[in-house]
Amino acid sequence: MFKNDLVVGEALERHILKKVQRRYPKAKKIEGYFKGYDLYIPEIGVRIEVKQDKKSQHTGNYLIEVEYGGKPSALSTTEADYWVIYDGGREIWTTPYRIKEAIKGLPLREFTGKGDNKPKKAYLCPKENIKNNAEFVYEIHS
Repeated sequence: MFKNDLVVGEALERHILKKVQRRYPKAKKIEGYFKGYDLYIPEIGVRIEVKQDKKSQHTGNYLIEVEYGGKPSALSTTEADYWVIYDGGREIWTTPYRIKEAIKGLPLREFTGKGDNKPKKAYLCPKENIKNNAEFVYEIHS
């Protein structure tokens, strides 16, 4: 499961990279394991984290992870200036600050996800909270 998720995630990163490269041709994907961010745009010094949450189409919530296996992760460790969250129907472009604003007051949940071997802590944030705080929203129409 993890390997499949990794392949799908890398394909999404390449897709977002191609979009960014239309305007910033020197943009690049960070290869290998790196927690800070996925894409870098040297022309403007911007770092982008790419997340996918297709399950949110059924739950109505984006999962915003902050800890995995007892260690800070995702939103807690990001060095990105922007996050792109893809749910299978739209891309939400937002900032970590705006995500933190959107999860304020929500309960922190702990669980072990399908395919995970360690527990994670995350917020289940209503999609509209993130969308309403987004910098950009791109609807994807097939």
